[in-house]
Amino acid sequence: MKHIAFFQTDLRVGGVQKSLVNILNDIDLSRCCVDVYLFDRECFFDLPAHENLQIKYLPAAPGFFRVVYFGLARRLLGDVTGGREYDVAVDFNSYQNECAAGVVNANAKKRVMWIHNDVEIKRKNEPKYRILWHFFRGKLRHYDEFAAVSPGIVDGFRRVSGIWDKPITPIPNHIDTGEIFRKAKLSVDFSVDPAKLNLCSVGRLCHQKGYDLLMGYLDQVKKNRRDFHFYLIGDGPDRAALEGQIRELGLGEYVTLLGNQTNPFCYMDQMDGFVLTSRYEGQGMVIWEAKALGLPLYISKNLEAYNPGVTGCEDIVQALTAAKKPEHKVYDDLADYNGEITRLADRLLGL
Repeated sequence: MKHIAFFQTDLRVGGVQKSLVNILNDIDLSRCCVDVYLFDRECFFDLPAHENLQIKYLPAAPGFFRVVYFGLARRLLGDVTGGREYDVAVDFNSYQNECAAGVVNANAKKRVMWIHNDVEIKRKNEPKYRILWHFFRGKLRHYDEFAAVSPGIVDGFRRVSGIWDKPITPIPNHIDTGEIFRKAKLSVDFSVDPAKLNLCSVGRLCHQKGYDLLMGYLDQVKKNRRDFHFYLIGDGPDRAALEGQIRELGLGEYVTLLGNQTNPFCYMDQMDGFVLTSRYEGQGMVIWEAKALGLPLYISKNLEAYNPGVTGCEDIVQALTAAKKPEHKVYDDLADYNGEITRLADRLLGL
């Protein structure tokens, strides 16, 4: 029986959090005991119930942990596991010092960090992340292996981290298609206009996701066609700016911000296509969730690097202008995709 520890700050709304929940749902708990250490009790997601899965809540780390060097954070936190022995300890967060300190201080035979983003581009685009990286990069030398959510982020991570001698395994995000199909059919007080081309996206309203870019594209699309509507599921720090841009471009009749939804799939299932124009990603799990629902994908070309097997659009405006309602949508259980992910994750975790 293997003993595995996952460290994550929280299970609030977010792609990293959902990715961990999907792993917990996929992992064979008859073959291992899993402890999940969280620094926040708020949980947005449904967690699997099993005697071999334990959720352990820790006190929230003080805010200054983000801006102290990792060595100090490690000494201040200590061993939060109570001396438990683990075969593998996983820093699933990869951002916060407390998760890294939890892993490094744990009595574990192997320490792994999950990489969720294109950190090379993220450092160039986000001053806040550059500051965090400055303080936490010292933790990287303590890991034995790394997992990356797409092959497209591996080389960039090696360049900025200087880590060339340790294994990095690309393991895309597992997609819980059973949950998606079940929730897609639940009733919701929402409906689209069947006479229009109804498009959607799901994500945090922030610089990385590029929704400001998408509003500019939709402004161009409405000059060529008026029979469309775009629904955006999600929230974030750029919401006010996005609302202002929508007003300025006269997109109020064409764009609806739906905010965070506990069940986005019953909304997505009513759509005629999925759109994503992120500046960069780690992978873009929502792309695969939309693919599972049989939605035509309209994603920018740069996202191909993070999603092997998915074709991006050379020109989003042209693609959306020419888009037609699909005659029928066919669900895809992503069996081959998920099967390979399970195999890779099991190997990394020693299962």
